[in-house]
Amino acid sequence: MARKVFFSFHYERDAWRAGQVRNSDLLADADEYGVIDSVAWEEIKRKGDEAIKNWIKDQLGHTSVTVVLIGAETSTRPWVDYEIRESWNRGNGLVGVRIHNMKDQRSATDNWGASPFDGIKLNDGTWLSSYVKIYDWVNDNGRDNLGKWVEEAARARGK
Repeated sequence: MARKVFFSFHYERDAWRAGQVRNSDLLADADEYGVIDSVAWEEIKRKGDEAIKNWIKDQLGHTSVTVVLIGAETSTRPWVDYEIRESWNRGNGLVGVRIHNMKDQRSATDNWGASPFDGIKLNDGTWLSSYVKIYDWVNDNGRDNLGKWVEEAARARGK
């Protein structure tokens, strides 16, 4: 079954790698949200935090799964944290995909980064990280498995 997917990532640092995941056409017949070009992103940022929150909520409103692309600094990004929390609260499936081993436009890989799911405590006192699986794009063959990971995350949330 095709899923509508929101991609969450550290825009300034990981846009190239995120684009490579998105452009790999692994989610056939699925719509992808959360990927935006730099001109549009700068326009939204200029409008302030409320505009960013509204854009995120609008994008998430069309989706059933959020794929968090985890790079070296993803866990430190406040908007990624906001996207994860909003995704969970609206019932989206969540899956993490480490992208630090992917080559960027300069053919360089990056440093491993902490999980952005760590440190998020749910209302029932459990840690969000206990509900989210994390894969590595390179080592776990994301090109062949992203669709399976998305479907697994959706089913885990009853979607």
